[in-house]
Amino acid sequence: MVRPSFSGRRGIAGVLVAVGLAGAALAGCGADADDPWDDEERAAPAAALTSAVAPAPAGITWGACPPPAEGAARDPRLTCGTVRVPLDHRDPGGRTIDVAVSKLATAKPGERRGVLVLNPGGPALAGLDTPGTMAPTLPASVLDGYDLVGFDPRGVGNSTPQSCGLPDPSVAGFFPFPAADGSITANVDLARAVAERCASTAGADLRFFTTANTARDLDLVREALGEQKISYWGQSYGTYLGAVYNALFPDRADRVVLEGNVDPTEVWAGSAAGWGKGMAERFPDAAAVAAQDAALGLGDNVDEVTRTYLALADRLDRTPAPVPGTPLALSGAMLRSVTYGLLLDNETLPLLARFWSTAAHLADGTPTEADAAVLEQVFAAAPAAPGVPADNQATMFLALTCGDAEWSDDIDGYAARVAADRRAWPLTAGMPVGVWPCAFWSEPLEAPVAVTDDGPRNTLVLQNRRDNATPWDDGVALREVLGDRAGFVGVDNGGHYAYGHGSACADRATVDFLTTGTLPDEDVYCTDVAQR
Repeated sequence: MVRPSFSGRRGIAGVLVAVGLAGAALAGCGADADDPWDDEERAAPAAALTSAVAPAPAGITWGACPPPAEGAARDPRLTCGTVRVPLDHRDPGGRTIDVAVSKLATAKPGERRGVLVLNPGGPALAGLDTPGTMAPTLPASVLDGYDLVGFDPRGVGNSTPQSCGLPDPSVAGFFPFPAADGSITANVDLARAVAERCASTAGADLRFFTTANTARDLDLVREALGEQKISYWGQSYGTYLGAVYNALFPDRADRVVLEGNVDPTEVWAGSAAGWGKGMAERFPDAAAVAAQDAALGLGDNVDEVTRTYLALADRLDRTPAPVPGTPLALSGAMLRSVTYGLLLDNETLPLLARFWSTAAHLADGTPTEADAAVLEQVFAAAPAAPGVPADNQATMFLALTCGDAEWSDDIDGYAARVAADRRAWPLTAGMPVGVWPCAFWSEPLEAPVAVTDDGPRNTLVLQNRRDNATPWDDGVALREVLGDRAGFVGVDNGGHYAYGHGSACADRATVDFLTTGTLPDEDVYCTDVAQR
C-alpha cells in the first residue's frame, strides 16, 4: 500500500518555481525602523493561558466545503464548517477569527470511538482535504472506529488566511543558501526585507498566529465537535502541533500518532540546524538510484554521483543556467531546494536523478526534449485555492517559525556558523544555520510550550531512519522527551513518510494502536522495507 503524500510533497516541489526572484523584488522595501513591529507586552507563560476561558463555541453547522484548488481531487463525502476562535487567547472575549473544519463520517454506529483529527504538516499546509486523502490508506478497523476530521490551521487556507504580499510566494525562496564564496550578505538583506514587508503589510496581528494558539484553537474545535477527547495524527510540523496540544490539554488527547518528528526542544533554529546531517543520511538513497542508470552520466556509484552533484551545485552557484521557455535561471540554491523536496518520498527518487542529469545539461547549454519533460514535472506549480493569497503558505511558514520561538539577531554569529556548517555538511552548503527573516522578527508573545513526560501514555512516535526533513535524531529526541508517555517505532527507510510506505511492521503498530490503544512495550525498529 503506497500512501499519498500526507505532507503535500507536490506542493513543496511546486512552489520552487520562483526561487531566486525574491531578493530583487524585495530589496529596499518595507519600514525603515530598526524594529518594524509594534512592541507588545509578552503573554503569560503558555501553561497559564490554558486557564483562560473563551466563550463555548457553537456546534459546527456542516455543509459544502470551500472550492478546492483548480484540478484538485476531493472526496465527495467530505463536509465542512467553521469554528470561531479568539485571535488572542489571552483575551477570550475579544476579536475572533474563523477556523475551517472538515469531516469524513466513516465511523460505524456501535463501533465509533470518536474523531481522528489529521494535520498534514508544512508548516502551514491546509488540511481540509486530508481526511479524503488518508481514508483510502486506512483499514476498516480504523475507519469503523473514527470519523476523520481535517482543518486549515489559523491563518492558513480558508481559516482567515494571512498574507505579507510577498512577490515570491515560495517557501523555498527563503532557504538562506550562501553565495558561491560562502558570503551571507545577500541573505541578510533578503531576510531583513521580508521581515519588514510582513511587519508593514500583515501587521502586528501576525504575532498571534503561532503553534500554541493553533493548539488552543484545536481544543475549541474539539468542543464544537461535541467530543470529550480527540485522537490525533500529525506528520512533520504536525508532530510539533500534536505534542503541544498533548502538553496543554493532556486530559483531552485520546490516541496520538506523531510521524516524521520535530524535536520540541529545538524549534525552530535548532531544528533547521539538523538538516545538514539529515541530508547526508538521506542523499545516498537518491545517489544509488542515479548510479543504477548509466545513461544519466552522473557516476557509477554513490561516491561518484555525490561528487558530481557537489561540483554541479558549485558550478551553478557561480553561473546559473537559463531554463528554456521561462524567465528562470537554475542556480545552485534552486538545485539544492528541488533536491530537498524530491528526497521526501522514495517514489520521486527516479525523477530526482533525472533532474540532476537535466541540470547538468542546462549548465552545459545542451538541454534535450527529455529534459523539457523533466522540468515540466519538477516545476509544475500547485495552484492556490480560490480566495487564498498566493503567498499564504510562505507567510504562515514565517509566522510560525519566527513566532513560536526567538531567533538570534547576531549576524556575525550566523556567518561563523555557516562557514563551519559548509565544511561539515557540504550537501547543504551552510543553509540550515543561515540567517532567516526570523532574525529580524518581533519578539515572540510567549515562550515555547514545554513538552514533557508528564501525562498519560497515549502517543506513538513513528520515525524513518533516513528523513532529510525531520531527521532521525529529532524523532529519538521527541521519544526521550516524552519518556514513558510514548511508544517508539523506527523504520529502516528513507523519506518523510513511515506509514503506508513499505513496512508492514510500522503499519501494523500504527493500526494496532489506533484500534486497541496498545503501544509497544519496548522501542521497535522495523527492517522489513525492501531497499532500492
